[in-house]
Amino acid sequence: MAETTQFELVSPEKLLYSEAAEMVVVPGTEGYFGVLPRHAPMISTLEPGVIDIHQNGSVAERIFVAGGFAEVTETRCTVLAEDAQVLKDVDTAKVDSEISDLRDDLKDAKEELDRERIERRIKILEALRAAAD
Repeated sequence: MAETTQFELVSPEKLLYSEAAEMVVVPGTEGYFGVLPRHAPMISTLEPGVIDIHQNGSVAERIFVAGGFAEVTETRCTVLAEDAQVLKDVDTAKVDSEISDLRDDLKDAKEELDRERIERRIKILEALRAAAD
């Protein structure tokens, strides 16, 4: 049996995922990084992207995160995500519709803060859409 590390994915509302994994690949702001058992301790901020959870030598689960933080220890990888969705459950038509609506909202936005918020949401949804293909 392969050595594992405990992986936990937590959203502001609840614990979303907690399993032992052979490896977890996480979308850090400095690039994707893999977490294996006995990994050096670290903390990283996350970019919108996909977490790949490896079991039995292959990717067992793919989860999109909108951003957040990852804490890695020798025995555990904990991701605190702003938002997370299992990729196989993503409704791409709904995502496309939301992107279109937000682009319309962006045209009408007067305040810079509103524009930045809408642009960030569009960036996250575009990353989700690309990952779901």
